[in-house]
Amino acid sequence: MNHVYWLATILLMLVAPQAQASPGEAGDGDAGKPNILLVMVDDMGFSDIGPYGSEVETPTLDRLADEGMRFNSFHNTAKCFPTRAALMTGQYAQRVGMSVRNLRFRNAATFGDVLKTAGYTTLMVGKHHALDNPYDMGFDHYWGMRDGAANHFNPGYQRDGEAFPAQKRQNQRVFCFDARCMQPFTPENDYYTTDTFTDWAIELLERHEAAADEQPFFLYLSYTAPHDPLHAWPRDIAKYEDRYEAGYEAIARARYERQLELGVISADTHPRSEPMHREWDALNEAEKADEARRMAVYSAMIDSIDQNLARLLANLEQTGELNDTLVMFLSDNGASAEEFAAGDGEIGAIDRWASLGGHWANVSNVPFKAYKNSSFEGGTNTPFIVRWPGVVPAGGQVNGTHAHLVDIMATLVDVAGADYPESIRGEAVGPMDGVSLLPAFRKGTVERDRPIFFEWRNGLAIIDGHWKLVRQAVRKQDEASGLWAFSTQEWELYDLSKDKTEINNLANKHPKKLEELKAKYEAWWAEVEPAIVSANE
Repeated sequence: MNHVYWLATILLMLVAPQAQASPGEAGDGDAGKPNILLVMVDDMGFSDIGPYGSEVETPTLDRLADEGMRFNSFHNTAKCFPTRAALMTGQYAQRVGMSVRNLRFRNAATFGDVLKTAGYTTLMVGKHHALDNPYDMGFDHYWGMRDGAANHFNPGYQRDGEAFPAQKRQNQRVFCFDARCMQPFTPENDYYTTDTFTDWAIELLERHEAAADEQPFFLYLSYTAPHDPLHAWPRDIAKYEDRYEAGYEAIARARYERQLELGVISADTHPRSEPMHREWDALNEAEKADEARRMAVYSAMIDSIDQNLARLLANLEQTGELNDTLVMFLSDNGASAEEFAAGDGEIGAIDRWASLGGHWANVSNVPFKAYKNSSFEGGTNTPFIVRWPGVVPAGGQVNGTHAHLVDIMATLVDVAGADYPESIRGEAVGPMDGVSLLPAFRKGTVERDRPIFFEWRNGLAIIDGHWKLVRQAVRKQDEASGLWAFSTQEWELYDLSKDKTEINNLANKHPKKLEELKAKYEAWWAEVEPAIVSANE
């Protein structure tokens, strides 16, 4: 079989400097407007980083949290591509054609479009997970992987002298460098997704700086780690090789205790949910070694993200931009119990596709139950860290505001003084579904005048005030695998002011509240369902 190789010279040609798109209608000079750095990671759980109780070494994120604010009730859609749609548009994914399959955005402006009205240079690097090219959606530059997960060491064809790269979909991923897209993309030998995406982000920032452009920048950096395959550099894996031999429960318990010590949760409001992992001692020695290796590689991937954020922040510090930059860090959903396997190499190597698995995913989501794809808090509640000197008080404050990805667009409009359009690219644009979090950044509170809604497959939920109504699967454990699965269930009602971990179902005690929230949910569903049907016809 003949293989196509994209040599270094071709890659350089593809990413050569391009003429920047017009900054739009914004006026000259934007003094006082902050730069904005928005970083999203993929499939990382609530307890997976140091500021939220993890044993994983994340000094950069520790710094951001210490110098800023942590939210402990920030929500996503429980799934990769709907999350990205909601984040980028400020509308629920159901409204913009992205709630069933990763299609094209409909009736939506992106924050690239919106921030250009306020004079921003708009940059995006990394995972998009839709059929659109962000370069055509308001971004001056987009360098990244347009669709889903791929081999972190090589998303394309096998290269000389290396093992065959394990792939979920062989050579199906599309990479774009502004208007130029390619499928497959075979990079040079030193490629690792997290490192390379950071390299590209720094290069775009350096171009912005070299141009002596007085416009503020907006950079959306969307990492694919720690989404499977479990891949990391051997030097990073080595840090964690012996760390997980104690097993699931020992790590989960230590994380929970650390969360209490840090004040990121309270025992009064966050009693630990019932573990959904199997007994460690039920595994044989080979199985224990395999599971410990999985978590070691996963942790190394998060460690690598932190190292790369350190590089990025160092660049901003060197150019004098860091303290003029609003930094936001978040995850697209809770840790994943999804599993896919390919290749026969060692876990962590280019020729093996391995997944974290549901048992460790449950640990990653401590203190919550369930995982990615669930509308329980373990699927939707993930870290959100904000640093903005002079606006967000330093000191590591923990903010309990119930918030959602759709709030980011409203926040950016507020921060930048941007215009949110009624139409774009020949389509009407729906109104923003979120509320601005700027008041929460400044004084810790925000008035939320609307509920938060969730719908992903069998997971339905609404948060209204301190109440949450959720309908998800009943937990049943498979005897052979030990994994927990879900089946259809009735609506459950939780008082989040006392029970953020969804232990005490109050549906029978408060039937009127249940019916009230159910009616609100059904009204929302009746509003968004036509857009879902239309998008998938």
